[in-house]
Amino acid sequence: MTLKSKLKVESLGVAVFSIFYAIVGVAIISMLALSNFTIPHMVVLAFLNLITAYGLFKMKKWAVLLTIVLFFLGTTFGATTLYGSIMIEPFFSSIETSLLNLTLIAYMIGLFAALIYVAAKRENFQ
Repeated sequence: MTLKSKLKVESLGVAVFSIFYAIVGVAIISMLALSNFTIPHMVVLAFLNLITAYGLFKMKKWAVLLTIVLFFLGTTFGATTLYGSIMIEPFFSSIETSLLNLTLIAYMIGLFAALIYVAAKRENFQ
């Protein structure tokens, strides 16, 4: 019995993006914990990511709408954070800054890829 059949995943691509959103949600929650929950709007972003991960995994129709919403919210968050990071320090000034900037770029690419994939497969969602 394969892992795909055990998890009852209908599409490998949807499973990949479901895992992507789950990882992003957990990462945001861990950032919140490190900042003593001083960034309240990040709580909303974290829970939307986790709810989207669940919706994609279960192939729910509303997950398509949440994917679209999170594309705009996440891209706005990622782009403004990247801009602020680059304005404070040059892109490759330190390893930490470089990793933050590259992670934000990868995050925005992941959001775009998820949007395109889910929009293309939207008929498969129930």
